[in-house]
Amino acid sequence: MGRSQSLPRGGDPRFGPDADDAGCPILHVDMDAFFASVEVRHRPELRGRAVVVGGVGPRGVVSSASYEARRYGVRSAMPTMRARVLCPHAVFLPPDFSRYSAASRAVMQIFRDITPLVEPLSLDEAFLDVAGARRLFGPPAAIARRIRERVAAEQELTCSVGVASSKFVAKLGSTRAKPDGLLVVPAAQVLDFLHPLPVAALWGVGERAEQSLLRLGLRTVGDLAQAPLGMLRTAVGAAAATHLHELAWGRDSRRVSPEHAEKSVGAEVTFDVDVHDPTEIRRTLLALAEKVGGRLRAGGQVGRTVSLKVRMADFRTVSRSRTLDVPTDVAREMFDTAWSLYTALAPGEQIRLVGVRAEGLTPADETPRQLALGAPERGWREAEVAADAAAARFGRSVIGPASLLRGRDPRRNENPTRP
Repeated sequence: MGRSQSLPRGGDPRFGPDADDAGCPILHVDMDAFFASVEVRHRPELRGRAVVVGGVGPRGVVSSASYEARRYGVRSAMPTMRARVLCPHAVFLPPDFSRYSAASRAVMQIFRDITPLVEPLSLDEAFLDVAGARRLFGPPAAIARRIRERVAAEQELTCSVGVASSKFVAKLGSTRAKPDGLLVVPAAQVLDFLHPLPVAALWGVGERAEQSLLRLGLRTVGDLAQAPLGMLRTAVGAAAATHLHELAWGRDSRRVSPEHAEKSVGAEVTFDVDVHDPTEIRRTLLALAEKVGGRLRAGGQVGRTVSLKVRMADFRTVSRSRTLDVPTDVAREMFDTAWSLYTALAPGEQIRLVGVRAEGLTPADETPRQLALGAPERGWREAEVAADAAAARFGRSVIGPASLLRGRDPRRNENPTRP
């Protein structure tokens, strides 16, 4: 879809939970305000309050906002400082990706209990092809209801589901169903559903493309569908013109691909005040490696390449990477590599942001581990696995490397990055 937006919900009886779902095997399931909802589940006293998850410093960015906060105009990707102005009474929380990853795995397992054809797009959304599940679970709309009921009962979370004949329309359907809704777009009425929508509803229409289309008088998807391809090419280029024209006529032949997998896992920190102190940067890189290692182990993955990202005070960004002899999920090994890359870079100037990323991911259980000659049988990995278990029970803040125990530096705004 194009830019994050709110499509008009309901109003047309042809499109709703009880519409004709014949020929509509594709579901798009989207968790509602996922990060914020998981935090509320963890802290029930926050239920009904405005909750904002994201970087909490002056350079922070909103990752998720509860619907109580959204009523005040708070949105994802908004600067946290702006969100504080719009909703000063909100509860602002830093993100906890280990908690969100655990909730995501549980939700995705519910999907896979229905069909093996599940294509996750991120932690909080996925496409499902339920054509082969009809005999066991009924028609697509009934399957969507079953999923919503299980997610609510087992995970105490809500989700919105779009049911359609294609991935593109199913995703639009889930957006229009939000929050906590179900919408079926009958195969025979796809154009009736699509053409009144604003052009920004189309996948690939960002702010610049939208403005170019609006200057040509193309305000709705229907306007774009009727426009000559030559006109569209002048506005968005040849490739995008063909892509948007196909979508505007409801044509999307992509299949649900269950092989979709994360290609990398990373985390980064934007300092609230630019830093130069090598000790502070070293501690920050260690904390980031801890986050990445935890996410890798939680997902059963290892990475072969470690990448370092450094953004200077003048916004110049430099990246360096190193491929390891043996893939790893050990934070200490990733930190050692990242720190080596940083010292070799020797920026010698104020730093605005640093990031660590593991790339070239493979399943951990399919990757043999090699013990170096003379290395102890048990080492950093066993210690980190034990720390994972303690963190799962008592919270991530109770355990970690000794050098990180003096507390979180208030100058830092932590921004876990998603692949």
